[in-house]
Amino acid sequence: MRLWSIHPQYLDSKGLVALWREGLLAQNVLLGKTRGYKNHPQLVRFKNTSNPVGAIASYLRSVVDEADKRNYRFDRSKIISRRYNGKIYVTSGQVKYEFQHLLGKLKTRDPLLYKQCRMTTRVKVHPLFKKVTGKVASWERTGPDKTD
Repeated sequence: MRLWSIHPQYLDSKGLVALWREGLLAQNVLLGKTRGYKNHPQLVRFKNTSNPVGAIASYLRSVVDEADKRNYRFDRSKIISRRYNGKIYVTSGQVKYEFQHLLGKLKTRDPLLYKQCRMTTRVKVHPLFKKVTGKVASWERTGPDKTD
């Protein structure tokens, strides 16, 4: 599961579709509708809010907004109606790590988008997040056995 902190505008079509699916899975996990993934590290920051379910719903709304811009047909009705009006802090180190991770994926999946993205000097974060100075998040799997 990868719930990107970076803005969904940087994702290729496969990445955006995967984010949508994984975000919906995360919503179900936070609603208690699954047995698995309950302790997935990507969910920590949502669980640490005052309204985890509203936070993931707000996260998904920005994902579907990006899909709409691209004329994709994501079913907005799958997002529950709860909202989270706050911001989740994400560190500059986490943003940098994720963007480099994405560039590695784009290099083979979408070379044209890779060339465009690698010229980015200031990475935008997902609208739910606010960037602060800091290292890669402690929940991030950065070792050779990481999966996402």
